[in-house]
Amino acid sequence: MKPENLTVTYGESWCFYGGNRSGIDDFLRFLAGESVTPPEGASFQPPEKPRIVSFAAQQEMYEEELRNDDSDFLDHPDPGRSARDFLPADKLDDPLIDRLGFREALQRGFRQLSSGQNRKLLLLQALLDGSRFLVVDCPFDGLDRASCQEVNTALQTVVGDDRLLFLLVRNREDIPRWCNYLTIFQDGALMFHGDMAAGLARLEEMRAAASLFTGAMTGVGQTAHGEELIRLKNGFAFYENKPLFSCLELTIKSGDHTLVTGPNGCGKSTLMQIITGDHPKCYANDLTIFGHQRGSGESIWQLKKEMGIVSPELHRAYRAPGSALQVVLSGLYDSIGLYTKASDQDRRRALFWLKQVGLEGQAATAFRGLDYGEQRLVLIARALIKLPKLLILDEPTHGLDQAARTALLDFLERLAKKDGGPTILYVSHREDEYRPFFRQRIRLEEYPSE
Repeated sequence: MKPENLTVTYGESWCFYGGNRSGIDDFLRFLAGESVTPPEGASFQPPEKPRIVSFAAQQEMYEEELRNDDSDFLDHPDPGRSARDFLPADKLDDPLIDRLGFREALQRGFRQLSSGQNRKLLLLQALLDGSRFLVVDCPFDGLDRASCQEVNTALQTVVGDDRLLFLLVRNREDIPRWCNYLTIFQDGALMFHGDMAAGLARLEEMRAAASLFTGAMTGVGQTAHGEELIRLKNGFAFYENKPLFSCLELTIKSGDHTLVTGPNGCGKSTLMQIITGDHPKCYANDLTIFGHQRGSGESIWQLKKEMGIVSPELHRAYRAPGSALQVVLSGLYDSIGLYTKASDQDRRRALFWLKQVGLEGQAATAFRGLDYGEQRLVLIARALIKLPKLLILDEPTHGLDQAARTALLDFLERLAKKDGGPTILYVSHREDEYRPFFRQRIRLEEYPSE
């Protein structure tokens, strides 16, 4: 039995839950005005145009900053506008900034913010500009535990300010229990809406499993046992004159599957970029990759042939036009965009990996035309197509629902047990992703302020 059309009132908080392809992304497009037809059962008249906080909105902000990039006229990379410039000038003393732990980050340039800090900035912008109808998609993705609590408290605090709040989540543990109502999408339709207790009881009856990563793995077993892949001695990175981390010792040999954790802004992604060669400090550090001392004349492309990479930075930088199939194929050439004609064999490999992530039927679809979670699955397929020596996964599950996250982690666990297979370097904030197959854990901490 389908629920009746939604009736909403200012002062209410609604949580919308649904997995990838459940209809929740169609609902978000309807709210954003990108579609005139809502999913079945989700018809209602929005009281006004909502302010939307989403990965798509983050991408728009990033691309606007790129258009204003003055790095070519400076003797250093342009850090972008300071975070404070994105907020109303008369609200810079608002207690919400402190409640979200963002006071110090106000002075940072936009492009120097971590993905999680960027998420907080977008949320602050929406909360401080007076918007009464606020839609927040995946509110806790990319945030450490403390930041999740800060965001949760901040959202709960503003609910009573005569606002209408919609939170869209893909994972059950992300459902805020304080919301007035819970709405459930399934199979392209709104299947339930009611009070929170009734909604949670309904969810207990539903068990979703993703049929992803079910194919037989071939091409595994090419890395010599005990081969040293990474050695970083006295590693360091700075933001302006402030250390992100220092005196970091890291050795990864084949099979040393490594988990990297730490709060937002502590330098986790910077460390990954130093390893991949995408950060200028990669040459200042005492770093050896695949037996090559960084800065000894090695080619960055030579080293990247042995890497498969997924990261928020790669996702937002992948702006070249192309289909899902072409994006996966580009992983063979470590390029953003496909500029080489692929062989039939390579196309079959790419289609195999698209099938593994459940997107074989979307092979011809434009990458940017896919939902955010589907884009992330395509990038995971892009990283896996080579089954590289080193698989670098920086927050790979952004935008994925619970079933897809579990399927990915289960697959990585099977991959980790294969002798000579890829060695996994994994960055995550989510404690439910800390699997036993990780043999070592690197904990980065927020450097103390002076």
